[in-house]
Amino acid sequence: MNTSIQKTMITKNLLKMTSRRRSITIGIIILLFGLTGILLFARGTDLGSVSTFGLNSGGSSAVSIPDLVIPSFWTTIILSVLLLLLGLYQLIKGFGENTNKILGVGIFLFVIVFLVWATREKSLNLTGLLRLSAVQALPLVLGALSGILSERAGVVNIAIEGLMLIACLVSVLVSSLTGSLWLGLLAALIASGLLAMAHAVLCIKYKMDQIISGMVINIFSTGITGFVSIKFLVNFPNLNQSPLFPNISIPGLANIPILGPIFFNQNIFFYLTAILLVVINFALYKTRWGLRTRMVGEQPRAADTLGIKVERTRYIAVLLSGLIAGLAGAYLTLGAVGRFNRLMTAGRGFIGLAAMIFGNWNPFGALGASLIFGFTSSLESKLTILQVPIPSQFLLMAPYIATMIILVGVVGSVTAPEADGQPYDKE
Repeated sequence: MNTSIQKTMITKNLLKMTSRRRSITIGIIILLFGLTGILLFARGTDLGSVSTFGLNSGGSSAVSIPDLVIPSFWTTIILSVLLLLLGLYQLIKGFGENTNKILGVGIFLFVIVFLVWATREKSLNLTGLLRLSAVQALPLVLGALSGILSERAGVVNIAIEGLMLIACLVSVLVSSLTGSLWLGLLAALIASGLLAMAHAVLCIKYKMDQIISGMVINIFSTGITGFVSIKFLVNFPNLNQSPLFPNISIPGLANIPILGPIFFNQNIFFYLTAILLVVINFALYKTRWGLRTRMVGEQPRAADTLGIKVERTRYIAVLLSGLIAGLAGAYLTLGAVGRFNRLMTAGRGFIGLAAMIFGNWNPFGALGASLIFGFTSSLESKLTILQVPIPSQFLLMAPYIATMIILVGVVGSVTAPEADGQPYDKE
């Protein structure tokens, strides 16, 4: 009994130390944001300069509204001081359960400070930037949803990157050959679904290490898509010329200023993602299937005792995960560029997993993280136009830097499903 009490006390002490260390880390990050705003951005800004943000999207049917004009220097100073205060409070006392939210607020404020500095005496189309951010976030949201479905059932799926990549290739090949976007989309879902089932069989039936299985699929997808691209797509360009799904403008809603161009004038992938987000969240937390899936990911033995078929539930979850990853891959070709390029997923599957972790394995939490990543990705092209004095290589690194900052901030604060990554042996 004494040994058990000692272990419990040691565990509690370790958790407190981890929590405190994380709290200090986040406080330091927010303080650095504030110091950067004052020492770097405010110092390079004239007192009388202004920043102009356009609120109308070119070629949109939305009602026009005046641009937003704000003083550059004072906005930078005020927001930077606010960041310093948030960082100091986090270091001294901490925000407890709201620490993740404060980190999100800190990132948001720092981004505003950066944009105000970047647009001093210049103009930036804010609505266009937000629309591009939503587009950039779309495959990340789908990647996060794919990971949530699989890991809620207890199967780690780091093969999302590979599933997306194979779907990119298959979708553009079938669509180019048949001229049908819908057949290309269907083929992408089938290809990614089959690879996901291979991952499921290796992990569930043969009890293979789930990380290794996922990496095998990623390597396979990288190799096979690279081979097909060099061997066929380069020599036969007609195999790599797919049409694109057109944008669908929703009457009435598309005319709303700012929101209309962002949310109500997109292609079918955007609307499917929005529907999936709501449906998956409802299914996981409001249905019997969702309860059973989450129970299998938390306590598979207890679920088995209650008559829930653990292996079948995991197979279904991994299959659904693969289909959603396939949808993300098809979007990159049929919804964005209309052709396949080697390694065109560019780590989006892994960033989707980071968004899943930041969102605590919750669909809407993952959505928020994906929007942050999407926003940082969209900044690179916009800031290049503004001729911001920052090397383009650093701008390209922005989404990955954001990934590292967020993961550093949330490690120790989120809780994965208890049986995540653990094979189940039925006794």
